[in-house]
Amino acid sequence: MSTAAATADQWGRRRLVRTLVVVAMAALLLLGGLVYAVYSAVASTRTTTAAPAAAAQAAAQLPPGPARRDAIAAAAMLAVPPEASRSGTPSARQSLTLTLPPAGKVGPADVPTGFPKTPEGAIGQLAAIETTVLQGMSIDRAHQVHAAWSTTNAVPVEAWELTGNIQAFLSSGAGQYADSLHAAVVATPVAAQVKGVDGTDWVLACVLLDVKAQISTQARIAYGHCERMQWTDQDGGRWVIGDGPAPARAPSTWPGTDLANDAGWRTLTSPADQ
Repeated sequence: MSTAAATADQWGRRRLVRTLVVVAMAALLLLGGLVYAVYSAVASTRTTTAAPAAAAQAAAQLPPGPARRDAIAAAAMLAVPPEASRSGTPSARQSLTLTLPPAGKVGPADVPTGFPKTPEGAIGQLAAIETTVLQGMSIDRAHQVHAAWSTTNAVPVEAWELTGNIQAFLSSGAGQYADSLHAAVVATPVAAQVKGVDGTDWVLACVLLDVKAQISTQARIAYGHCERMQWTDQDGGRWVIGDGPAPARAPSTWPGTDLANDAGWRTLTSPADQ
């Protein structure tokens, strides 16, 4: 091999090594960014000394109307530490289940819809909104979905919890590599609960998501999120994010653990599983 060829070969190997190092560092940033985004949400969970179940039950005894809805939304849920979202021992107890109805069509902003006017339908719609926003990991996409799927008096997009998650992800340094690495962020609904209802057209729905980011390695975290879901007759009838302040934060617990059961999460199943 000539000296020139040997030099070129060595330079090529060095460039390859540098490229691999950059890719590896980017992968770590991306995966770390996902954890940071969700950690930022769960770490700010408000704690309480009151019994969460009792608070929700007391709110449910109020007469129908705005006061009842606000009380249901504000009732604190089980306080859990941030590390509960990252791992856990599978429970020996049998978990309660909740059947998630399938979407019937694609709605505004390309969000799956067509869910029935039931509490389970509200959960299905919230899950579709959440997965669309989180998998997009884009501020613009969050704005599009929020505009199409929330009422005028809902929490503004700038203060929306899902927008905050995306901001945390992008500001962590991971965002600059997301497109170039063709990274996949996948959010899968794994459990849910109905915190409260007011009539047939309002549900405080909560969904527990299994959020994963994978390049050559994988980061995984559990993320619980609640919204006021309100039925509208627009577009033939659909659930949207309703009026009022953001609900108390949902507990982000590792799916299938005793803590997840204690927090009220029910494992999601499909009609095909019945």
